Amino acid sequence: MRILIAEDDAPLATVIAQAFKSEDHVTEVALDGDDALQRMQKAEFDLLILDLNLPVISGSEVLHKVRSGNSDIPILILTAIDEVAERVACLDAGADDYLTKPFSFSELSARIRAVLRRKNHPGQAYLKVADLELDYMQRTVQRGGRVIELTPKEFGLLEYFMRNPGQHITRNMIIEHVWKLSPDTMTNVVDVYVNYLRKKIDESEKVKLIRTVRGVGYEFGVSEGADETDE
Repeated sequence: MRILIAEDDAPLATVIAQAFKSEDHVTEVALDGDDALQRMQKAEFDLLILDLNLPVISGSEVLHKVRSGNSDIPILILTAIDEVAERVACLDAGADDYLTKPFSFSELSARIRAVLRRKNHPGQAYLKVADLELDYMQRTVQRGGRVIELTPKEFGLLEYFMRNPGQHITRNMIIEHVWKLSPDTMTNVVDVYVNYLRKKIDESEKVKLIRTVRGVGYEFGVSEGADETDE
């Protein structure tokens, strides 16, 4: 899962980011509201943890701007403001939960899991293509009941494939969305990691899910075409 932490207390933001990284999530930190909005314009996030007392643009304004832009990203308010009126205002404005400081990370993590369950987004916590299942809150992958162990980068690559079944996916698209780098760089690394995935996902299976599309890149899912190969 990709998490944006909008928090002006840099040490606290670092602690939160490191805690989520230890669970194999990808995190970014924005120290003010303007930076948070700019990051959300440049990249897709699965969750926003938002402090209200942000400089430049307040957290409340960030919340209003995000929701007025029709974004349905899950938003958890994490703030020292412990007032009922503020909680009600944030929830009415579109926040999904509200947690006050000080807090325990275990409660923060549990609240996030609950938010994602309530949102019930198809791409948020659970993905399934054919008999392959991915739960990225639990960071687990299974195929036909067989548990598959993946590295964080392999997991991110598989998640991207599973979000785009049946689509032609270029190496540049993978670099941009999985590695978060500019296109036309490190494309050979993509091939290496796709091969890693193939060995773990497809090697022992009759039905291959990862296919190479000649002159294009890759396609994921049950094949219906005649111009793909599985190597």
